[in-house]
Amino acid sequence: MPSNTSAPPAKKKGRRARLLLVLLVLVLVAGVGAGGYWGVSTVRGSFPQTTGEIRLDSLSGRVEVKRDAQGVPQIYADNETDLFRAQGYVQAQDRFYEMDVRRHVTAGRLSEMFGEGQVETDSFLRTLGWRRVAQEEYDKVLSAETKKYLQAYAEGVNAYLKDREPGDVSVEYAALALTNDYAIEPWTPVDSVAWLKAMAWDLRGNMQDEIDRSLLTSRLTPAQIEQLYPEYPYALHQPILDGGKVDDSTGKFDPEGKGGDEGESASEGDGSGTGSDGSGSSGGSTGSDGSTGSGTGSGDSAQGMASQLGALSEVLDDVPALLGPNGNGIGSNSWVVAGKYTTSGKPLLANDPHLAPQLPSLWYQMGLHCRSVSATCRYDVSGYTFSGMPGVIIGHNDRIAWGLTNLGADVTDLYLEKIGPDGYLVDGKVKPFTTREETIKVAGGADRKITVRSTEHGPLVSDRSAELETVGQKAPVGNAAPDRGTGYGVSLQWTALQPGKSMDAIFALDRAKDFDSFRAAAKDFEVPSQNLIYADTEGSIGYQSPGKIPQRTKGDGTLPAPGWDSSYKWKGYIPFERLPYELNPERGYIVTANQAVINPEKYSELLTEDWGYGSRSQRINDLIESKIKDGGKISPDDMQTMQTDNRSEIATLLNPLLLKIDIADPHVREAQKLLEGWDYTQEPDSAAAAYFNAVWRNVLKLGFGDKLPKEVRAEGDCVNVRPADATGPVDEQNKLVRECGQRDPDSAQPDGGDRWYEVVRPLLKQEKSEWWTTPGTRTDQATETRDQLLARAMKDARWELTAKLGKDVSTWSWGRLHQLTLKNQTLGTAGPGVVQQLLNRGPWNLGGGEAAVDATGWNAAGGYEVIWVPSMRMVANVGDWDKSRWVNLTGASGHAFHTHYTDQTDTWAKGGLYDWAYGGAAVDAATKDTLVLKP
Repeated sequence: MPSNTSAPPAKKKGRRARLLLVLLVLVLVAGVGAGGYWGVSTVRGSFPQTTGEIRLDSLSGRVEVKRDAQGVPQIYADNETDLFRAQGYVQAQDRFYEMDVRRHVTAGRLSEMFGEGQVETDSFLRTLGWRRVAQEEYDKVLSAETKKYLQAYAEGVNAYLKDREPGDVSVEYAALALTNDYAIEPWTPVDSVAWLKAMAWDLRGNMQDEIDRSLLTSRLTPAQIEQLYPEYPYALHQPILDGGKVDDSTGKFDPEGKGGDEGESASEGDGSGTGSDGSGSSGGSTGSDGSTGSGTGSGDSAQGMASQLGALSEVLDDVPALLGPNGNGIGSNSWVVAGKYTTSGKPLLANDPHLAPQLPSLWYQMGLHCRSVSATCRYDVSGYTFSGMPGVIIGHNDRIAWGLTNLGADVTDLYLEKIGPDGYLVDGKVKPFTTREETIKVAGGADRKITVRSTEHGPLVSDRSAELETVGQKAPVGNAAPDRGTGYGVSLQWTALQPGKSMDAIFALDRAKDFDSFRAAAKDFEVPSQNLIYADTEGSIGYQSPGKIPQRTKGDGTLPAPGWDSSYKWKGYIPFERLPYELNPERGYIVTANQAVINPEKYSELLTEDWGYGSRSQRINDLIESKIKDGGKISPDDMQTMQTDNRSEIATLLNPLLLKIDIADPHVREAQKLLEGWDYTQEPDSAAAAYFNAVWRNVLKLGFGDKLPKEVRAEGDCVNVRPADATGPVDEQNKLVRECGQRDPDSAQPDGGDRWYEVVRPLLKQEKSEWWTTPGTRTDQATETRDQLLARAMKDARWELTAKLGKDVSTWSWGRLHQLTLKNQTLGTAGPGVVQQLLNRGPWNLGGGEAAVDATGWNAAGGYEVIWVPSMRMVANVGDWDKSRWVNLTGASGHAFHTHYTDQTDTWAKGGLYDWAYGGAAVDAATKDTLVLKP
């Protein structure tokens, strides 16, 4: 398709009629292909101008925008403010609808765009107050220089919006206009700042684990829950650092044992803690008939807690639906290898963040270049940006490269609050709530007003649901707890709800020149807490843990805390000087993939109790070691190959046992033979991978899923169980009841992530365990042993895949089960069917899998659909930058039917990368379109 060289369209009369026409033309073009050139040119009305000249009043000098064959722009300017003005203009050209939706998410204003169905989500987001915190950051915390950049960026966005009707900005507005007379507002600097809060929410740490542990008490004993949350396997999966440093001697690595003042744990305190600390919250053990006993504690109390926290979990599900599922699999891979082990003699750095698939991709590739780098124009940086924010988030400049993965620090705590009409209780005294009124405007409906109440810990998230108004009404707490009265509320304390300097850090990273300036920038990268890896042209490699991470006087953050006891308050934050870092480790490489940062025996601070379990990171470590042993060298091709490694760790443990099962049924035996000789790789065309993953899913369902409470199981997953508050044997008065799961399938349990690898690993050595027991059915006998359950899982998997893929196992393939469909994040998920068809793309049959390096994640409780992905991939060739490579999940454009809407996806799906031009000559050679922006 030729470049769009048209001038900005003037305002037109009859906008509603024109938008209806555009939508009808879209149907013709997409559905029957009969629109012809007239239809295509109508649809192209919102496509960006990429050649010629455009005048922008806000510019002070001439700016060039050079786009390559994938439409990726490189911007050249003579001063910093023009550079960021142009970044705002160009991102608005390609992605403004995405930007507009994002700012409505962060402000809790989705109802203004999409109507009444978003009121509950808006209410929750207003309660969190992301936009208010962003405004406070902008007003009181961010540097004058950062504000100048944000203002310049906003000027660029608004220069693009000037004189454009919504339908001329993006075609989604045409669909919105059918039911909503929506008007685009000018962009503001705070719109940019607020998006970091959404990213922090997506990477918020263990809040879901905190909820789930409490929910499990209605069905499981504390010992059983502990089995389902095993300790990190330090002996099997090495943490990020085996040495490292801190600057403050009070936080030094201590090989003799864990130091520091940890405070008194809930189980050692006064009985006012909650959860599995001996406070009467134990649930029941699971019997061989699949029913669940009530245990020794108050089953009624545990069930009440489950109901309340389950409601909270449902509310939380609505927010990640816009940003991606939050769970154990969400994370990233990054690693850096020193020049002594590379073919170039310089470091190589790889990064691929794992996030929910979105269309367009979360990332926007871009280069920001001062024509002449000087003290007054300091930027020469290229990499991945967020549409709606100035600067580069991940990438490289002329001296350093850096990557990010989620640290996973525990930065959220839920507090049970004793509330009354006048306030909430702390140490026996009533404190007044902090309150504010919020008005939610609703497209096509009346305004809604809500009152947001906050305690000293944070907002009362329990106010956002009728069920949650009585959170803790029957919560399992000790005798020292205050009288329940009308019940307990639940508040949320979270580091992102306090103003910080993360936006300052982004610009500082973009212009850092060495490890010292890199660490200085990292010091301000407070939220979300990330693992930062580093490489420079002098040959150094490094690592830094940044972030605002709380220090707790009491408790460890794994369960809701009693808000009425001030000893559970946060006492501060870990000083940056006591956060681990590493420079040029002797081993010659650094791997971060959401595993533990450091063995707690060597470090005095608590970062979290809920790490990722290290399956991906250990595989990367092993791949690097296998290449460099005996003097081998690692090439950029090797780094790329490692990124697409799809070996299944759980298969190495489970598959040998499956092959030993004596299978009589010839159809199941036929499927079992697929596993003979399988190398544990999960290629798209692998029948063995398809069958194994189906077996693994059914092992989890039979062994664990059917024993979990309904609040954590997937919607539609129904089992017959004894009521949680029942006691005694099953009889006429104590019958089994039908319970169906309540959670979104993308976040249900057991999800099959590497936490479940560590749950199952020791059990595979036990022929008998309570987890291997399952009740009988009309077609299956009850199981009592490991092999009986494995045999039943193999049978169930055979017939599940027969229904999904056909009877002939030779036609099975993992990719046919494991598909990615890219969905527009608003109208593509909840719009009319025809609009979804117009805006969505796919499916793609993918390899990879859960907890593999090629982390195309799926939730075993919900199905095989891909729900998170390597959202981009890059390999930085440090010092020889033009030999670096990159790829995005989708494409540069957010415009449906544009050439660059999903033009990178096929390459991404195959594990391919594009050349990443950086230097002036390389950019010129790659340039296909040049646009000049003039004052």
